[in-house]
Amino acid sequence: MAFRFEDLQVWQKALDLDDQVNQLTKSFPKDEIYVLTSQIKRAADSVVLNIAEGSTSQTKTTFRLFLSYSLRSAIEVVSCLFIAKRRNYVSESQFQQLYVEYETLVKMITALRNAI
Repeated sequence: MAFRFEDLQVWQKALDLDDQVNQLTKSFPKDEIYVLTSQIKRAADSVVLNIAEGSTSQTKTTFRLFLSYSLRSAIEVVSCLFIAKRRNYVSESQFQQLYVEYETLVKMITALRNAI
């Protein structure tokens, strides 16, 4: 693989979850396209992008900083999922599945950040 981030399991998991969030938002109401849909998609993208960008850093300190950004974006996705559930855009089972997956991802990001 050409880039360091491609080998990171945390990046691969974030990319998989990004796909799931993108698919989920296709069922959101059209009046949410510039609001919640945009917000959750940008946050999910940000998790993936910050892991990748940070992995190319010259210093460990900078990589840890980008992992912190990624962690915050993952928490933002979870908060958006709560909003989507409250507005009945996602079912309880959809919410629970993604909630558990993001909980795992947050633990992975935190463990990597702490290991650096």
